[in-house]
Amino acid sequence: MKKYILLSLLSFVFWVTNAQKSDIAPQDLNGIRAIGSPANPKVKMAWDSYHDYAQVTQLGRDLVKAYPNLVKMESVGKSYEGRDIWVLTISDFNSGEVENKPGFYIDGGIHANEMQGVEVAMYTAWYLAESFQTIKFINTLLKEKVFYIVMTISPDGRENFIYKSNNSNTSRSGMRPFDNDGDGLVNEDKLDDLDNDGHIVMMRRKSKTGRWKVDTKYPTRMYQVKGDEIGEYEMLGYEGVDNDKDGLVNEDLIGTYDPNRDWGWNWQPNYVQNGALFYPGTLPETRAIKAFIVNHPNIAGAQSYHNFGGMFLRGPGAAEDDALFSSQDIEVYDNIGKLGEKMIPGYNYFVIHKDLYTVYGGEIDFLSLTRGIFTFSNELMTSYKLFNQKSTAGRWDNDEFNEFDKYLLFGDGYLEWKTFNHPQFGDIEIGGPKKNYIRNHPGFMIQEDAHRNMAFSLYHAYQTPKLEIIGIETEKLSGDLVAVTATVMNTRIIPTHSLHDVKNKIERPNYISLTGSAVVAGMTVQNEDLNLFTEQKFTPETIAVPNIEGMGNVKVRWIVKGNPSGATVKVSSAKGGTVSDKIK
Repeated sequence: MKKYILLSLLSFVFWVTNAQKSDIAPQDLNGIRAIGSPANPKVKMAWDSYHDYAQVTQLGRDLVKAYPNLVKMESVGKSYEGRDIWVLTISDFNSGEVENKPGFYIDGGIHANEMQGVEVAMYTAWYLAESFQTIKFINTLLKEKVFYIVMTISPDGRENFIYKSNNSNTSRSGMRPFDNDGDGLVNEDKLDDLDNDGHIVMMRRKSKTGRWKVDTKYPTRMYQVKGDEIGEYEMLGYEGVDNDKDGLVNEDLIGTYDPNRDWGWNWQPNYVQNGALFYPGTLPETRAIKAFIVNHPNIAGAQSYHNFGGMFLRGPGAAEDDALFSSQDIEVYDNIGKLGEKMIPGYNYFVIHKDLYTVYGGEIDFLSLTRGIFTFSNELMTSYKLFNQKSTAGRWDNDEFNEFDKYLLFGDGYLEWKTFNHPQFGDIEIGGPKKNYIRNHPGFMIQEDAHRNMAFSLYHAYQTPKLEIIGIETEKLSGDLVAVTATVMNTRIIPTHSLHDVKNKIERPNYISLTGSAVVAGMTVQNEDLNLFTEQKFTPETIAVPNIEGMGNVKVRWIVKGNPSGATVKVSSAKGGTVSDKIK
Protein backbone atom coordinates (compact mmCIF):
# COMPACT_ATOMS: atom_id res chain seq x y z
CA MET A 1 0.00 0.00 0.00
CA LYS A 2 2.80 2.40 0.94
CA LYS A 3 4.38 1.65 -2.43
CA TYR A 4 1.23 2.67 -4.32
CA ILE A 5 0.82 5.82 -2.20
CA LEU A 6 4.42 6.78 -2.93
CA LEU A 7 3.94 6.14 -6.65
CA SER A 8 0.78 8.23 -6.62
CA LEU A 9 2.56 11.09 -4.88
CA LEU A 10 5.46 10.89 -7.31
CA SER A 11 3.04 10.87 -10.26
CA PHE A 12 1.25 13.91 -8.83
CA VAL A 13 4.51 15.81 -8.34
CA PHE A 14 5.61 14.90 -11.87
CA TRP A 15 2.27 16.03 -13.31
CA VAL A 16 2.22 19.32 -11.43
CA THR A 17 5.86 20.03 -12.30
CA ASN A 18 5.21 19.43 -15.98
CA ALA A 19 2.06 21.49 -15.88
CA GLN A 20 4.02 24.36 -14.38
CA LYS A 21 6.84 23.94 -16.88
CA SER A 22 4.39 24.15 -19.77
CA ASP A 23 2.70 27.10 -18.10
CA ILE A 24 -0.66 25.34 -18.13
CA ALA A 25 -2.93 26.07 -15.19
CA PRO A 26 -3.56 22.72 -13.44
CA GLN A 27 -7.08 21.50 -12.88
CA ASP A 28 -8.76 22.29 -9.60
CA LEU A 29 -7.53 19.47 -7.36
CA ASN A 30 -10.24 20.01 -4.76
CA GLY A 31 -13.15 19.28 -7.06
CA ILE A 32 -14.39 19.64 -10.60
CA ARG A 33 -13.39 22.85 -12.33
CA ALA A 34 -16.37 25.02 -13.27
CA ILE A 35 -16.55 25.09 -17.07
CA GLY A 36 -15.48 28.38 -18.60
CA SER A 37 -13.49 29.54 -15.56
CA PRO A 38 -9.74 29.50 -14.95
CA ALA A 39 -8.98 26.48 -12.77
CA ASN A 40 -6.13 27.75 -10.65
CA PRO A 41 -5.32 31.31 -11.69
CA LYS A 42 -1.87 32.69 -11.02
CA VAL A 43 -3.39 36.08 -10.24
CA LYS A 44 -6.00 35.57 -7.55
CA MET A 45 -8.98 37.90 -7.95
CA ALA A 46 -12.43 38.18 -6.42
CA TRP A 47 -15.09 39.65 -8.67
CA ASP A 48 -17.76 40.42 -6.08
CA SER A 49 -16.60 43.94 -5.19
CA TYR A 50 -15.43 47.15 -6.83
CA HIS A 51 -11.71 47.91 -7.05
CA ASP A 52 -10.02 51.23 -6.37
CA TYR A 53 -7.18 52.75 -8.38
CA ALA A 54 -4.43 51.00 -6.39
CA GLN A 55 -6.10 47.63 -6.97
CA VAL A 56 -6.64 48.36 -10.66
CA THR A 57 -2.95 49.20 -10.99
CA GLN A 58 -1.91 46.14 -9.00
CA LEU A 59 -3.92 43.81 -11.22
CA GLY A 60 -2.05 45.11 -14.26
CA ARG A 61 1.32 44.65 -12.57
CA ASP A 62 0.43 41.17 -11.35
CA LEU A 63 -0.67 40.07 -14.83
CA VAL A 64 2.57 41.38 -16.35
CA LYS A 65 4.60 39.52 -13.73
CA ALA A 66 2.65 36.27 -14.11
CA TYR A 67 2.38 36.36 -17.91
CA PRO A 68 5.24 38.43 -19.38
CA ASN A 69 4.77 36.79 -22.80
CA LEU A 70 1.11 37.82 -22.88
CA VAL A 71 0.69 41.12 -21.03
CA LYS A 72 2.43 44.49 -21.15
CA MET A 73 1.43 47.61 -19.25
CA GLU A 74 2.15 51.22 -20.06
CA SER A 75 0.97 54.66 -19.02
CA VAL A 76 -0.37 56.67 -21.93
CA GLY A 77 -0.87 59.86 -19.98
CA LYS A 78 -1.85 61.46 -16.70
CA SER A 79 -5.24 62.37 -15.31
CA TYR A 80 -6.00 65.88 -14.08
CA GLU A 81 -4.86 64.88 -10.57
CA GLY A 82 -1.75 63.14 -11.88
CA ARG A 83 -2.74 59.47 -11.89
CA ASP A 84 -1.39 57.23 -14.65
CA ILE A 85 -3.86 56.13 -17.31
CA TRP A 86 -2.87 52.50 -17.79
CA VAL A 87 -3.21 50.52 -21.00
CA LEU A 88 -2.72 46.75 -20.99
CA THR A 89 -1.54 45.23 -24.26
CA ILE A 90 -2.56 41.56 -24.34
CA SER A 91 -1.50 39.15 -27.06
CA ASP A 92 0.76 36.17 -27.64
CA PHE A 93 3.99 38.11 -28.10
CA ASN A 94 5.70 34.96 -29.41
CA SER A 95 3.42 34.70 -32.44
CA GLY A 96 4.33 37.86 -34.31
CA GLU A 97 4.63 41.60 -33.89
CA VAL A 98 1.49 42.97 -32.26
CA GLU A 99 1.39 46.02 -34.53
CA ASN A 100 0.88 43.60 -37.44
CA LYS A 101 -2.14 41.96 -35.79
CA PRO A 102 -5.72 43.25 -35.93
CA GLY A 103 -6.28 45.21 -32.73
CA PHE A 104 -9.27 45.43 -30.43
CA TYR A 105 -9.64 48.37 -28.05
CA ILE A 106 -11.59 48.22 -24.75
CA ASP A 107 -12.16 50.88 -22.11
CA GLY A 108 -14.23 51.32 -18.99
CA GLY A 109 -15.03 54.01 -16.48
CA ILE A 110 -15.11 57.13 -18.63
CA HIS A 111 -18.04 57.99 -16.36
CA ALA A 112 -16.54 57.53 -12.93
CA ASN A 113 -19.72 56.56 -11.10
CA GLU A 114 -20.34 53.74 -13.59
CA MET A 115 -18.24 51.39 -11.56
CA GLN A 116 -18.75 48.05 -13.26
CA GLY A 117 -17.33 49.22 -16.59
CA VAL A 118 -13.90 49.13 -15.00
CA GLU A 119 -14.60 45.69 -13.56
CA VAL A 120 -15.55 44.27 -16.98
CA ALA A 121 -12.38 45.69 -18.52
CA MET A 122 -10.31 44.23 -15.66
CA TYR A 123 -12.09 40.88 -15.86
CA THR A 124 -11.47 40.69 -19.61
CA ALA A 125 -7.73 41.27 -19.18
CA TRP A 126 -7.55 38.73 -16.35
CA TYR A 127 -9.59 36.10 -18.19
CA LEU A 128 -7.60 36.38 -21.41
CA ALA A 129 -4.28 35.90 -19.62
CA GLU A 130 -5.46 33.15 -17.29
CA SER A 131 -7.24 31.17 -20.05
CA PHE A 132 -4.57 31.32 -22.75
CA GLN A 133 -3.17 27.87 -21.96
CA THR A 134 -6.41 26.07 -21.22
CA ILE A 135 -9.06 27.34 -23.67
CA LYS A 136 -8.26 26.79 -27.33
CA PHE A 137 -10.43 29.67 -28.54
CA ILE A 138 -8.58 32.15 -26.29
CA ASN A 139 -5.22 30.70 -27.30
CA THR A 140 -6.00 31.16 -31.00
CA LEU A 141 -7.51 34.59 -30.42
CA LEU A 142 -4.36 35.91 -28.72
CA LYS A 143 -2.16 34.45 -31.44
CA GLU A 144 -4.18 36.22 -34.14
CA LYS A 145 -5.24 39.46 -32.40
CA VAL A 146 -4.01 42.04 -29.91
CA PHE A 147 -6.14 43.66 -27.20
CA TYR A 148 -5.58 47.15 -25.85
CA ILE A 149 -7.45 47.54 -22.56
CA VAL A 150 -7.79 50.85 -20.72
CA MET A 151 -9.19 49.73 -17.39
CA THR A 152 -10.29 53.21 -16.32
CA ILE A 153 -10.29 56.49 -18.24
CA SER A 154 -11.38 58.60 -15.23
CA PRO A 155 -9.32 57.35 -12.28
CA ASP A 156 -9.70 60.62 -10.32
CA GLY A 157 -13.47 60.53 -10.35
CA ARG A 158 -13.51 56.84 -9.49
CA GLU A 159 -11.43 57.46 -6.37
CA ASN A 160 -13.77 60.29 -5.46
CA PHE A 161 -16.82 58.06 -5.88
CA ILE A 162 -15.34 55.30 -3.72
CA TYR A 163 -13.84 57.34 -0.91
CA LYS A 164 -15.95 60.49 -0.80
CA SER A 165 -19.64 61.06 -0.14
CA ASN A 166 -21.68 60.70 -3.33
CA ASN A 167 -25.00 59.58 -4.69
CA SER A 168 -25.37 57.05 -7.50
CA ASN A 169 -25.02 59.79 -10.14
CA THR A 170 -21.94 61.63 -8.85
CA SER A 171 -19.28 62.20 -9.78
CA ARG A 172 -19.80 61.37 -13.41
CA SER A 173 -16.54 62.82 -14.65
CA GLY A 174 -13.09 63.84 -13.51
CA MET A 175 -12.10 66.29 -10.79
CA ARG A 176 -11.29 69.44 -12.71
CA PRO A 177 -12.95 72.33 -10.80
CA PHE A 178 -15.38 74.76 -12.45
CA ASP A 179 -17.58 77.65 -11.39
CA ASN A 180 -20.88 76.06 -12.37
CA ASP A 181 -23.14 78.79 -10.99
CA GLY A 182 -21.15 81.74 -12.32
CA ASP A 183 -20.63 83.49 -8.99
CA GLY A 184 -16.86 83.70 -9.23
CA LEU A 185 -16.31 80.86 -6.74
CA VAL A 186 -15.33 77.29 -7.55
CA ASN A 187 -17.10 74.25 -6.12
CA GLU A 188 -18.32 76.21 -3.10
CA ASP A 189 -21.76 74.57 -2.90
CA LYS A 190 -21.02 70.88 -3.13
CA LEU A 191 -23.02 67.92 -1.88
CA ASP A 192 -23.17 67.85 1.93
CA ASP A 193 -23.18 64.52 3.71
CA LEU A 194 -25.39 65.63 6.59
CA ASP A 195 -24.84 62.51 8.73
CA ASN A 196 -21.32 61.68 7.48
CA ASP A 197 -22.18 58.12 6.43
CA GLY A 198 -20.52 58.30 2.98
CA HIS A 199 -23.83 58.25 1.08
CA ILE A 200 -25.68 61.24 -0.32
CA VAL A 201 -29.34 60.24 -0.06
CA MET A 202 -32.64 62.12 -0.36
CA MET A 203 -34.18 64.76 1.90
CA ARG A 204 -37.91 64.82 2.62
CA ARG A 205 -40.10 66.97 4.84
CA LYS A 206 -43.63 66.43 6.08
CA SER A 207 -46.04 68.78 4.36
CA LYS A 208 -49.80 69.10 4.09
CA THR A 209 -49.34 70.19 0.47
CA GLY A 210 -46.76 67.52 -0.40
CA ARG A 211 -47.36 65.15 -3.29
CA TRP A 212 -45.35 62.20 -2.02
CA LYS A 213 -46.16 59.29 0.26
CA VAL A 214 -44.33 56.37 1.84
CA ASP A 215 -44.82 53.00 0.18
CA THR A 216 -46.15 50.87 3.04
CA LYS A 217 -44.85 47.73 1.34
CA TYR A 218 -41.30 49.11 1.05
CA PRO A 219 -40.87 51.87 3.67
CA THR A 220 -37.64 53.24 2.16
CA ARG A 221 -39.48 53.97 -1.11
CA MET A 222 -41.37 57.18 -1.82
CA TYR A 223 -43.99 57.38 -4.54
CA GLN A 224 -45.72 60.37 -6.09
CA VAL A 225 -49.46 60.53 -5.54
CA LYS A 226 -51.84 60.96 -8.45
CA GLY A 227 -55.24 62.48 -8.93
CA ASP A 228 -56.99 63.49 -5.72
CA GLU A 229 -54.89 61.32 -3.43
CA ILE A 230 -53.50 63.34 -0.53
CA GLY A 231 -49.73 63.38 -0.10
CA GLU A 232 -47.73 63.55 3.12
CA TYR A 233 -44.25 64.71 2.16
CA GLU A 234 -42.42 67.10 -0.11
CA MET A 235 -39.10 66.01 -1.59
CA LEU A 236 -36.20 68.45 -1.13
CA GLY A 237 -33.60 66.80 -3.33
CA TYR A 238 -30.28 65.25 -2.39
CA GLU A 239 -28.60 65.92 0.93
CA GLY A 240 -27.17 69.42 0.92
CA VAL A 241 -27.00 72.89 2.41
CA ASP A 242 -27.11 76.31 0.78
CA ASN A 243 -23.47 76.98 1.61
CA ASP A 244 -23.10 80.23 -0.31
CA LYS A 245 -26.50 81.64 0.70
CA ASP A 246 -27.70 82.17 -2.86
CA GLY A 247 -31.00 80.37 -2.37
CA LEU A 248 -29.81 77.22 -4.15
CA VAL A 249 -28.61 73.86 -2.81
CA ASN A 250 -25.94 71.69 -4.45
CA GLU A 251 -25.66 73.95 -7.50
CA ASP A 252 -21.83 74.08 -7.74
CA LEU A 253 -20.71 70.48 -7.63
CA ILE A 254 -17.50 68.64 -8.47
CA GLY A 255 -17.41 66.77 -11.75
CA THR A 256 -20.40 68.10 -13.66
CA TYR A 257 -18.72 68.04 -17.08
CA ASP A 258 -18.90 64.94 -19.28
CA PRO A 259 -15.71 63.32 -20.65
CA ASN A 260 -17.89 61.49 -23.17
CA ARG A 261 -18.78 64.80 -24.84
CA ASP A 262 -15.13 65.77 -25.37
CA TRP A 263 -14.37 63.89 -28.61
CA GLY A 264 -13.64 65.25 -32.04
CA TRP A 265 -16.64 64.22 -34.12
CA ASN A 266 -19.71 66.45 -34.34
CA TRP A 267 -18.65 68.23 -31.16
CA GLN A 268 -21.00 70.91 -29.87
CA PRO A 269 -20.53 73.48 -27.06
CA ASN A 270 -22.24 73.15 -23.70
CA TYR A 271 -25.27 75.27 -24.65
CA VAL A 272 -26.06 72.63 -27.31
CA GLN A 273 -24.60 69.50 -25.71
CA ASN A 274 -24.77 69.57 -21.93
CA GLY A 275 -21.50 68.45 -20.36
CA ALA A 276 -19.22 69.62 -23.17
CA LEU A 277 -16.31 71.88 -22.29
CA PHE A 278 -14.40 74.51 -24.31
CA TYR A 279 -13.34 72.49 -27.37
CA PRO A 280 -12.97 68.80 -28.26
CA GLY A 281 -10.01 67.50 -26.31
CA THR A 282 -10.16 69.89 -23.35
CA LEU A 283 -9.41 67.07 -20.93
CA PRO A 284 -6.01 65.40 -20.47
CA GLU A 285 -7.64 61.99 -20.09
CA THR A 286 -9.42 62.04 -23.45
CA ARG A 287 -6.42 63.60 -25.19
CA ALA A 288 -4.25 60.71 -24.00
CA ILE A 289 -6.71 58.11 -25.27
CA LYS A 290 -7.14 59.83 -28.64
CA ALA A 291 -3.39 59.94 -29.17
CA PHE A 292 -3.10 56.24 -28.32
CA ILE A 293 -5.86 55.27 -30.74
CA VAL A 294 -4.51 57.40 -33.58
CA ASN A 295 -1.06 55.89 -33.05
CA HIS A 296 -2.49 52.36 -33.30
CA PRO A 297 -4.00 52.15 -36.79
CA ASN A 298 -4.35 48.38 -36.40
CA ILE A 299 -7.38 48.85 -34.11
CA ALA A 300 -10.26 47.36 -36.09
CA GLY A 301 -12.88 46.98 -33.35
CA ALA A 302 -13.64 48.79 -30.11
CA GLN A 303 -15.80 48.46 -27.04
CA SER A 304 -16.56 50.90 -24.22
CA TYR A 305 -18.44 50.04 -21.04
CA HIS A 306 -20.98 52.30 -19.34
CA ASN A 307 -24.15 51.93 -17.31
CA PHE A 308 -27.24 51.83 -17.05
CA GLY A 309 -30.00 50.12 -19.07
CA GLY A 310 -28.75 46.88 -20.62
CA MET A 311 -27.92 48.04 -24.14
CA PHE A 312 -25.55 47.36 -27.01
CA LEU A 313 -25.24 50.80 -28.59
CA ARG A 314 -23.88 51.68 -31.99
CA GLY A 315 -23.59 55.06 -33.63
CA PRO A 316 -24.35 57.52 -34.79
CA GLY A 317 -25.02 59.75 -31.83
CA ALA A 318 -26.92 62.27 -33.95
CA ALA A 319 -29.49 61.79 -36.71
CA GLU A 320 -27.58 63.96 -39.19
CA ASP A 321 -24.85 61.30 -39.36
CA ASP A 322 -27.17 58.41 -40.27
CA ALA A 323 -26.13 58.50 -43.92
CA LEU A 324 -22.50 57.84 -42.94
CA PHE A 325 -23.37 54.31 -41.83
CA SER A 326 -23.71 52.29 -45.02
CA SER A 327 -26.01 49.28 -45.36
CA GLN A 328 -22.93 47.04 -45.63
CA ASP A 329 -21.51 48.34 -42.38
CA ILE A 330 -24.88 48.21 -40.63
CA GLU A 331 -25.13 44.54 -41.61
CA VAL A 332 -21.93 43.92 -39.64
CA TYR A 333 -23.27 45.77 -36.61
CA ASP A 334 -26.58 43.90 -36.87
CA ASN A 335 -24.83 40.53 -36.90
CA ILE A 336 -22.89 41.29 -33.72
CA GLY A 337 -25.57 43.29 -31.92
CA LYS A 338 -28.39 40.81 -32.48
CA LEU A 339 -26.22 37.93 -31.31
CA GLY A 340 -25.50 40.02 -28.21
CA GLU A 341 -29.22 40.05 -27.39
CA LYS A 342 -29.07 36.27 -27.20
CA MET A 343 -25.81 36.20 -25.25
CA ILE A 344 -27.04 38.60 -22.56
CA PRO A 345 -30.77 38.20 -21.84
CA GLY A 346 -32.42 41.52 -21.05
CA TYR A 347 -29.99 43.60 -23.11
CA ASN A 348 -31.14 45.30 -26.33
CA TYR A 349 -29.29 46.28 -29.50
CA PHE A 350 -29.95 49.99 -30.14
CA VAL A 351 -28.85 52.97 -32.22
CA ILE A 352 -27.88 55.83 -29.91
CA HIS A 353 -29.85 58.73 -31.34
CA LYS A 354 -32.89 56.64 -32.34
CA ASP A 355 -33.35 54.56 -29.22
CA LEU A 356 -31.60 56.48 -26.45
CA TYR A 357 -30.90 60.20 -26.98
CA THR A 358 -28.77 62.50 -29.12
CA VAL A 359 -25.07 62.61 -28.25
CA TYR A 360 -22.68 65.14 -29.77
CA GLY A 361 -18.93 64.72 -29.36
CA GLY A 362 -19.15 61.13 -28.10
CA GLU A 363 -16.32 58.62 -28.04
CA ILE A 364 -18.27 56.08 -30.09
CA ASP A 365 -18.57 58.44 -33.07
CA PHE A 366 -14.93 59.47 -32.77
CA LEU A 367 -13.93 55.82 -33.05
CA SER A 368 -16.35 54.79 -35.79
CA LEU A 369 -16.40 57.92 -37.95
CA THR A 370 -13.03 59.56 -37.33
CA ARG A 371 -11.06 56.31 -37.29
CA GLY A 372 -13.30 53.85 -39.18
CA ILE A 373 -13.41 51.43 -36.23
CA PHE A 374 -16.45 49.19 -35.71
CA THR A 375 -17.50 50.21 -32.21
CA PHE A 376 -20.07 49.28 -29.58
CA SER A 377 -20.81 50.89 -26.24
CA ASN A 378 -22.51 48.64 -23.70
CA GLU A 379 -24.79 50.08 -21.02
CA LEU A 380 -24.30 47.60 -18.20
CA MET A 381 -26.96 46.50 -15.70
CA THR A 382 -30.71 46.59 -16.19
CA SER A 383 -33.69 45.98 -13.94
CA TYR A 384 -34.42 42.92 -16.08
CA LYS A 385 -31.54 41.15 -14.35
CA LEU A 386 -33.16 41.46 -10.93
CA PHE A 387 -35.81 38.80 -11.54
CA ASN A 388 -35.00 37.86 -15.16
CA GLN A 389 -38.15 39.46 -16.44
CA LYS A 390 -39.11 42.70 -18.09
CA SER A 391 -40.96 45.17 -15.92
CA THR A 392 -44.27 46.52 -17.14
CA ALA A 393 -44.14 49.52 -14.80
CA GLY A 394 -42.87 52.95 -15.78
CA ARG A 395 -39.44 54.12 -14.72
CA TRP A 396 -40.69 56.14 -11.73
CA ASP A 397 -43.31 53.56 -10.71
CA ASN A 398 -40.91 50.64 -10.74
CA ASP A 399 -40.49 49.07 -7.31
CA GLU A 400 -38.38 46.13 -8.44
CA PHE A 401 -35.20 47.46 -6.84
CA ASN A 402 -36.98 47.72 -3.52
CA GLU A 403 -38.37 44.21 -3.87
CA PHE A 404 -34.97 42.87 -4.89
CA ASP A 405 -33.38 44.60 -1.92
CA LYS A 406 -35.91 43.03 0.44
CA TYR A 407 -35.63 39.43 -0.76
CA LEU A 408 -32.08 39.14 -2.11
CA LEU A 409 -30.07 41.87 -0.37
CA PHE A 410 -31.89 41.70 2.96
CA GLY A 411 -32.15 45.46 3.20
CA ASP A 412 -28.53 46.29 2.39
CA GLY A 413 -29.36 48.51 -0.60
CA TYR A 414 -31.16 51.34 1.19
CA LEU A 415 -30.62 53.59 4.20
CA GLU A 416 -33.68 53.88 6.40
CA TRP A 417 -35.17 57.34 6.83
CA LYS A 418 -34.02 59.20 9.92
CA THR A 419 -34.64 62.65 11.33
CA PHE A 420 -32.24 65.54 10.93
CA ASN A 421 -32.40 69.18 11.93
CA HIS A 422 -31.44 71.08 8.77
CA PRO A 423 -30.04 74.64 9.10
CA GLN A 424 -32.36 75.94 6.37
CA PHE A 425 -35.19 73.40 6.03
CA GLY A 426 -35.71 72.70 9.71
CA ASP A 427 -36.90 69.24 10.75
CA ILE A 428 -36.43 66.87 7.82
CA GLU A 429 -35.73 63.19 7.21
CA ILE A 430 -32.92 61.69 5.11
CA GLY A 431 -32.80 58.26 3.51
CA GLY A 432 -32.91 56.27 0.28
CA PRO A 433 -30.67 54.14 -1.94
CA LYS A 434 -26.96 53.87 -1.19
CA LYS A 435 -24.56 55.37 -3.71
CA ASN A 436 -23.45 51.97 -5.03
CA TYR A 437 -26.95 50.56 -5.53
CA ILE A 438 -29.37 50.88 -8.48
CA ARG A 439 -26.83 51.83 -11.19
CA ASN A 440 -24.16 49.37 -10.11
CA HIS A 441 -24.48 45.59 -9.79
CA PRO A 442 -24.81 43.99 -6.36
CA GLY A 443 -21.69 41.95 -5.61
CA PHE A 444 -22.94 38.48 -6.48
CA MET A 445 -24.09 39.68 -9.92
CA ILE A 446 -20.87 41.32 -11.07
CA GLN A 447 -18.98 38.33 -12.41
CA GLU A 448 -21.78 36.85 -14.49
CA ASP A 449 -22.50 40.10 -16.28
CA ALA A 450 -18.77 40.77 -16.65
CA HIS A 451 -18.31 37.38 -18.28
CA ARG A 452 -21.28 37.76 -20.63
CA ASN A 453 -20.22 41.24 -21.72
CA MET A 454 -16.64 40.06 -22.13
CA ALA A 455 -17.88 37.19 -24.31
CA PHE A 456 -19.77 39.69 -26.47
CA SER A 457 -16.59 41.73 -26.92
CA LEU A 458 -14.50 38.64 -27.67
CA TYR A 459 -16.95 37.62 -30.39
CA HIS A 460 -16.64 41.13 -31.81
CA ALA A 461 -12.84 40.87 -31.66
CA TYR A 462 -12.94 37.44 -33.30
CA GLN A 463 -14.83 38.96 -36.24
CA THR A 464 -12.17 41.60 -36.95
CA PRO A 465 -10.49 40.88 -40.31
CA LYS A 466 -8.52 37.68 -40.81
CA LEU A 467 -6.77 37.67 -44.17
CA GLU A 468 -5.65 34.48 -45.84
CA ILE A 469 -3.92 33.85 -49.15
CA ILE A 470 -6.11 31.01 -50.34
CA GLY A 471 -4.45 30.48 -53.70
CA ILE A 472 -1.48 31.43 -55.88
CA GLU A 473 -1.54 30.36 -59.53
CA THR A 474 1.00 30.82 -62.27
CA GLU A 475 0.42 30.77 -66.02
CA LYS A 476 3.10 30.73 -68.74
CA LEU A 477 2.62 33.52 -71.25
CA SER A 478 4.56 34.32 -74.43
CA GLY A 479 8.31 34.56 -74.29
CA ASP A 480 9.68 34.62 -70.75
CA LEU A 481 6.59 36.25 -69.26
CA VAL A 482 4.54 34.57 -66.51
CA ALA A 483 1.20 35.62 -64.96
CA VAL A 484 1.00 35.26 -61.18
CA THR A 485 -2.51 35.42 -59.71
CA ALA A 486 -3.10 35.57 -55.97
CA THR A 487 -6.48 35.28 -54.23
CA VAL A 488 -6.79 36.88 -50.81
CA MET A 489 -9.84 36.20 -48.65
CA ASN A 490 -11.13 37.86 -45.50
CA THR A 491 -12.58 34.99 -43.45
CA ARG A 492 -14.34 37.22 -40.89
CA ILE A 493 -17.40 39.48 -41.19
CA ILE A 494 -15.72 42.83 -40.48
CA PRO A 495 -14.13 44.38 -43.59
CA THR A 496 -10.65 45.82 -43.60
CA HIS A 497 -12.24 49.25 -44.05
CA SER A 498 -15.69 50.58 -43.32
CA LEU A 499 -17.34 52.14 -46.36
CA HIS A 500 -17.11 55.52 -44.61
CA ASP A 501 -13.37 54.88 -44.29
CA VAL A 502 -13.03 53.98 -47.98
CA LYS A 503 -14.92 57.07 -49.15
CA ASN A 504 -12.90 59.43 -46.95
CA LYS A 505 -9.55 57.63 -47.15
CA ILE A 506 -9.17 57.54 -43.37
CA GLU A 507 -6.76 54.61 -43.36
CA ARG A 508 -4.26 53.56 -45.99
CA PRO A 509 -5.39 50.86 -48.46
CA ASN A 510 -4.39 47.24 -48.18
CA TYR A 511 -1.16 46.45 -50.00
CA ILE A 512 -0.65 43.16 -51.80
CA SER A 513 2.93 42.89 -53.00
CA LEU A 514 5.14 40.49 -54.91
CA THR A 515 8.86 40.42 -54.10
CA GLY A 516 11.65 38.23 -55.42
CA SER A 517 10.58 38.44 -59.04
CA ALA A 518 10.89 41.00 -61.86
CA VAL A 519 7.43 42.59 -62.04
CA VAL A 520 6.45 44.07 -65.39
CA ALA A 521 2.82 44.91 -64.65
CA GLY A 522 0.35 44.67 -61.79
CA MET A 523 -3.43 44.74 -61.76
CA THR A 524 -6.58 43.98 -59.80
CA VAL A 525 -8.77 41.25 -61.29
CA GLN A 526 -12.32 42.56 -61.64
CA ASN A 527 -13.79 39.59 -63.49
CA GLU A 528 -11.53 36.74 -64.45
CA ASP A 529 -14.11 35.07 -66.70
CA LEU A 530 -14.63 38.22 -68.75
CA ASN A 531 -10.96 39.22 -68.63
CA LEU A 532 -11.67 42.49 -66.84
CA PHE A 533 -8.66 43.99 -65.06
CA THR A 534 -7.68 47.34 -63.56
CA GLU A 535 -4.00 48.00 -64.07
CA GLN A 536 -1.95 49.86 -61.47
CA LYS A 537 0.67 51.68 -63.52
CA PHE A 538 2.78 53.02 -60.66
CA THR A 539 4.62 50.63 -58.33
CA PRO A 540 3.02 47.57 -60.00
CA GLU A 541 4.78 45.22 -57.60
CA THR A 542 2.62 46.59 -54.72
CA ILE A 543 -1.06 46.71 -55.58
CA ALA A 544 -3.28 48.96 -53.48
CA VAL A 545 -6.68 47.44 -52.63
CA PRO A 546 -9.09 49.92 -50.99
CA ASN A 547 -11.07 47.28 -49.09
CA ILE A 548 -11.48 43.56 -48.58
CA GLU A 549 -15.05 43.00 -47.53
CA GLY A 550 -16.10 40.72 -44.72
CA MET A 551 -16.25 37.12 -45.98
CA GLY A 552 -15.11 38.52 -49.33
CA ASN A 553 -12.04 38.11 -51.51
CA VAL A 554 -9.91 39.96 -54.03
CA LYS A 555 -7.71 38.74 -56.83
CA VAL A 556 -4.58 40.45 -58.04
CA ARG A 557 -2.31 39.59 -60.92
CA TRP A 558 1.26 40.37 -61.82
CA ILE A 559 3.08 39.85 -65.08
CA VAL A 560 6.67 38.93 -64.32
CA LYS A 561 9.80 38.09 -66.28
CA GLY A 562 11.33 34.70 -65.74
CA ASN A 563 10.47 31.91 -63.30
CA PRO A 564 8.67 33.33 -60.21
CA SER A 565 9.22 30.22 -58.11
CA GLY A 566 10.32 31.18 -54.60
CA ALA A 567 8.95 34.72 -54.86
CA THR A 568 6.83 35.99 -51.95
CA VAL A 569 3.29 37.28 -52.00
CA LYS A 570 2.62 39.50 -48.98
CA VAL A 571 -0.58 41.12 -47.79
CA SER A 572 -0.25 44.12 -45.48
CA SER A 573 -3.40 45.65 -44.01
CA ALA A 574 -3.51 48.24 -41.23
CA LYS A 575 -6.57 46.66 -39.64
CA GLY A 576 -6.34 43.21 -41.20
CA GLY A 577 -2.81 42.25 -40.26
CA THR A 578 -0.02 40.77 -42.33
CA VAL A 579 0.18 37.42 -44.09
CA SER A 580 2.55 36.02 -46.71
CA ASP A 581 3.17 32.93 -48.82
CA LYS A 582 5.75 31.77 -51.30
CA ILE A 583 5.17 30.72 -54.88
CA LYS A 584 5.85 27.01 -55.24
